[in-house]
Amino acid sequence: KKETEAVIVQTLGVISTYAVLVQLAMAESMPVPQFVATSVVVAAGLVLNFLNYFGWIPGTLWLLWEDFITVGGLAVLPQVMWSTFVPFIPNSVLPGIISGSLAVAAVAMARMGKLSDAGVKFVGSLSGWTATLLFMWMPVAQMWTNYLNPSNIKGLSAFSMLLAMLGNGLMIPRAVFIRDLMWFTGSAWASVLQGWGNLACMYCFGSISREFFFATTSGLLLWLGFTFWRDTIAYGNSSPLTSLKELFFGK
Repeated sequence: KKETEAVIVQTLGVISTYAVLVQLAMAESMPVPQFVATSVVVAAGLVLNFLNYFGWIPGTLWLLWEDFITVGGLAVLPQVMWSTFVPFIPNSVLPGIISGSLAVAAVAMARMGKLSDAGVKFVGSLSGWTATLLFMWMPVAQMWTNYLNPSNIKGLSAFSMLLAMLGNGLMIPRAVFIRDLMWFTGSAWASVLQGWGNLACMYCFGSISREFFFATTSGLLLWLGFTFWRDTIAYGNSSPLTSLKELFFGK
């Protein structure tokens, strides 16, 4: 929907994450071939997305890029999810291969006109949803690590988790107002799980005080309530549940 605020936030997120990858590569914790491949994809993604934002890119080229990230995203997402739980499950690349193959088939059928209009629309939305789900998986992996190695919690910064909760929480009202389910899902998930969820882990293991945890919990609940209350007033709805219904199912 070319929301300027969302573009800025997502761009800053990409740059900050890439900065971490650069540090890992410099510390030789990330293999050079993988770092180079990631750098190429990140650079291409930023350039093409900004060209599309300003309308400076042909539609066919943008469609090819969407197909590429659809296949890439669907291949990477199941593999990342699977790898999170190794060694409790066998180390395997089959999830990525199977999902990637299905993605290639789906994209090919969509471009050859073998799918219905609803099917083509669904395939077209996969690129955005896989990116959102990859983003959403980060706090899941972090909390799984916390569960396996509680000592790691001492290395977490309560201030950083609070910023994650606040930063993503501030995007929720706009996502709700424009009825952008994908943006709302990513922002709400990150605010609740990446921010508040990690604070909950820190509280359970005694890393933060009860007062701090309950203050942040109350603040988050009040903010979510305020968001849907104001949205209800803005649209003239009779209930916040109407706003939720429109967000998930449309008007």
